[in-house]
Amino acid sequence: MLAQLRPALVVTVFFTLLLGIAYPLAITGVAGLVFPHQAEGSLIRDHGRVIGSALIGQSFAAPKYLHSRPSAAGMGYDAASSSGSNYGPLNPDLAKRVAGDAAAVRASTGQSRVPDDAVTASASGLDPDISPAYAALQARRIADARGADPAEVQAVIDRNTEAPFLGFIGQPRVNVLLTNRALDLRFPGLVRR
Repeated sequence: MLAQLRPALVVTVFFTLLLGIAYPLAITGVAGLVFPHQAEGSLIRDHGRVIGSALIGQSFAAPKYLHSRPSAAGMGYDAASSSGSNYGPLNPDLAKRVAGDAAAVRASTGQSRVPDDAVTASASGLDPDISPAYAALQARRIADARGADPAEVQAVIDRNTEAPFLGFIGQPRVNVLLTNRALDLRFPGLVRR
């Protein structure tokens, strides 16, 4: 029995060291060299201070910023509670929340048509992107809050609109955090108080 136990323990220790320690360290090292920004979490820094990640959404409520889509993660954009609402399409709580969100978007934009992503949460609750239609809908509000020309605000949004991957995978999208940073850089002193 001891003759069978020894090889089993040696193989277990060997593969634990190889696949549990050496391989993950090697892959992490290679990723850090080849894709340093992504391996670090696609962190966005402002003067050396981390202000967020390009991969994880955050809530923006000030009128001078693009607003994110609704989040069902915890109390909203809580990365520790990432999840969807799990409400079915006939759930009255979902219908009430969507109707309230749609009314708020209509009131803030003056438009009757509301893009789907303006009132629906993503599956993770942490989606960092919105549709170009939802971003364009917010351009006038942002311009008014910043005292800027709506066409210039739309130009910033257009420059930050990403095409589908390889031209056909996914949808065009606007990263909210990156676009808000671009708006701050483009209109640094035009914000109305």
